[in-house]
Amino acid sequence: MDAFLKGSSSSNAKSQEKSKAAPKPQKSIPWVEKYRPRSVEDVAHQDEVVAVLKKSVQGSDLPNLLFYGPPGTGKTSAILAVAKQLFGWELYRSRVLELNASDERGIQVVREKVKGFSQQSVSAVRADGKPCPPFKIVILDEADSMTSAAQAALRRTMERESKSTRFCLICNYISRIIEPLTSRCSKFRFKPLAVDILRERLQHIANKENVTCSDEVIDTIVETSEGDLRKAITYLQSAARLKGSEEIDKQDVLEIAAIVPESFIESVFKACHSDSYERLDASVKEVIAEGYSASQTLSQLHDRLVSMETLSDKQKSVVAEKMGIVDRRLMDGADEYLQLMDLASVIMDQICHAHS
Repeated sequence: MDAFLKGSSSSNAKSQEKSKAAPKPQKSIPWVEKYRPRSVEDVAHQDEVVAVLKKSVQGSDLPNLLFYGPPGTGKTSAILAVAKQLFGWELYRSRVLELNASDERGIQVVREKVKGFSQQSVSAVRADGKPCPPFKIVILDEADSMTSAAQAALRRTMERESKSTRFCLICNYISRIIEPLTSRCSKFRFKPLAVDILRERLQHIANKENVTCSDEVIDTIVETSEGDLRKAITYLQSAARLKGSEEIDKQDVLEIAAIVPESFIESVFKACHSDSYERLDASVKEVIAEGYSASQTLSQLHDRLVSMETLSDKQKSVVAEKMGIVDRRLMDGADEYLQLMDLASVIMDQICHAHS
């Protein structure tokens, strides 16, 4: 019996040794989440916003907030960092309600879920004994996609639950938020991130993740991301996964970002100069056949058009107006080939027939 028990104990010891020796598989976390700011001070470039939020954290008081600005500039990161600093990791889940555009946020949700969460009372002490503000935070991300009725219902809730709840609305377009809500919030505009800030943050992540890439590649990522740090980090991670241990080159970034090669844009403009509808049709069909996005093609055609010296300002304005119409149609789901042909025919007309 003793021998049996000894044998079982020795087998247990061996299994424990094996479990210790076996390395734990590392969690694969998107770099956007991995390098998300943990505190307000880490939020890049938004100096005025950071200064106000730091004072709010120190005083443990917070007004209703409205963050607006382009995507990828740190709006969500800023309020999440504030919430974690105020409540700590233990109370964060019970004190913060975060609703995104992917959640149902109609008038019924505002009346039931948001209102119910707002009415709960909370204590002013954290688990670690530190003082804690006696309120909760409701974060409504992409609030500009909420219906007007839901926004109107939210107005009354913000007023009635002001003692126990603070609201933070996050949006890209402040014009889509109704006036009664904007007047109840402290408004903060998040600026597009400067090139040097983007470059510095990407270089830092590349060094941490042992990614080998040149300054030219970093500059290409910065250029294609257009001030959106989230997009820039995603491009860097995608390129790193694509190449593995090899060095990333500029072409890899352009392919990941789905940038239309310059040769195709050149082909469209040459066809416009030829005054031949058949050549124009062939060049546009080639772009569509290669699978490039019509919106991206439109953006690159616009950049090229602005720098053209052969067209007058009046001619450029005619084409730019058409670009706006085509862009709206594409957003509404119109056929990409027809819209690009419509735009290209206007460019051809301005190049070849505007003076006649």
